[in-house]
Amino acid sequence: MKTVTRIFLTLTVCIMWHVSAAQFIKNQAIAHRGAWKADNFPQNSIASLHRAIALGCAGTEFDVHLTKDDVLVVNHDKDFYGMDIATSTYKELLTKKHPNGESIPTAKEYLREGMKQKKTKLIYELKTSNLGKERTRYSADLSVQLVKKLNADEWVEYILFDYDGAKRIIELDPNAKVYYLNGDVAPDQAKKDGFYGLDYNFNVYKKNPTWIKEAHDLGLVINAWTVNTEDEMLNLLNQNVEFLTTDEPALAIEVINKHNN
Repeated sequence: MKTVTRIFLTLTVCIMWHVSAAQFIKNQAIAHRGAWKADNFPQNSIASLHRAIALGCAGTEFDVHLTKDDVLVVNHDKDFYGMDIATSTYKELLTKKHPNGESIPTAKEYLREGMKQKKTKLIYELKTSNLGKERTRYSADLSVQLVKKLNADEWVEYILFDYDGAKRIIELDPNAKVYYLNGDVAPDQAKKDGFYGLDYNFNVYKKNPTWIKEAHDLGLVINAWTVNTEDEMLNLLNQNVEFLTTDEPALAIEVINKHNN
C-alpha cells in the first residue's frame, strides 16, 4: 500500500510540475481573427481559435462588441449576419449561426475555451461602439471585470482603436498589457499614457521609419498588422518587431522559423 501511495504522489508531483512549467509560445505570429483562412473557418469562431492554437501561434486575436443587453460577444463586424450587434440582444443574435453551425461566442465562452491551454495568448480587441464614447467606456469596464472574474490576466492582452477606451483599461488595471491600434500617436506619448506597446498597420511604420526604434528605446512592444506577405514579414522581423498579426499564420510561422534560424 505504501508503494502505491509513493507512486501516486510521484505522479502527482510530475503532473503539477508539468502544468507549472507550461509556457506561452515565444514566436512572433498572431493569428488575425483566429486561423480561419486555410480551412475556411468562420472568423472569430471557436474553430478558428482552436486552429490558431494547433498551429502554434504566439497569440490569436479576436474582436469584442457589446450587445444591447450588455453581453460581450465575439465578432469582427458591427453586425452578425445582418443583425446590428449594438442594438440587438444576445438572445436575438442567437437566431443566427455561422456556416459551421456555431453560434456567436460570448467573450466569456471564448476566453474559457482559450484558457484550456497555456501556449497561445488571447489578444482581446475591444471594438469602438457606434453608440458613442460612454458605451465604449462601459465596454472597457465590463471587459476588465470579465478578465478579472475568470482569472484570465495571464492569457489576455488588449488592443483598441479608441484611445480613451484603452486608457480606461489602463486606469482600471495598470498591470494590463494594452496596445493602441490607430497609428496616430507617437511612441513617447503612448509611453507617457501607460501603454504596453503599439500595434499599428505596417504602413504606419513605413511612413514613420524611426518609430520602431524609438518605441523599443522606450521599452514599448511593437506589433504590426495585417502582415500577409513574406517580404513584409521579413522587413519587420529585421527591425526586431515582437509580433506580426496576419491572416496567414502558417506562412508567418514558416518565415519566422527561417528568419530565427
